[in-house]
Amino acid sequence: MASLPIDTAKFTGIICAVPPAPRVANRETGQLRVDRETGQTMYQVGLCLMAGASADVVNVTVVGEPTGVQLGMPVAVRELVATPWENDGRHGIAFRAAEIRPLNAPAGKGASQ
Repeated sequence: MASLPIDTAKFTGIICAVPPAPRVANRETGQLRVDRETGQTMYQVGLCLMAGASADVVNVTVVGEPTGVQLGMPVAVRELVATPWENDGRHGIAFRAAEIRPLNAPAGKGASQ
């Protein structure tokens, strides 16, 4: 399915609601999920997306550890996309970003910069 870009400029605020944690590929072995292109560990961050009087928390995957991102901190998100998925009767929306960084930190080329 196609990825749908999300215009983060439309949000009145984005806050880290759940600190970054490595994504686990295999719970039995503890093997971490890695990006196929870079080989870097993939992280998941819970973000509170605020728009007007509403707010939603979504889990966003990013390649590499988002340095300096902490609970309750306003963050900037680059290239946020939503991808609908369906598997064995289950369905949902997966969110992924090119970078998540503290709002006041300079933009980098990747999640860990």
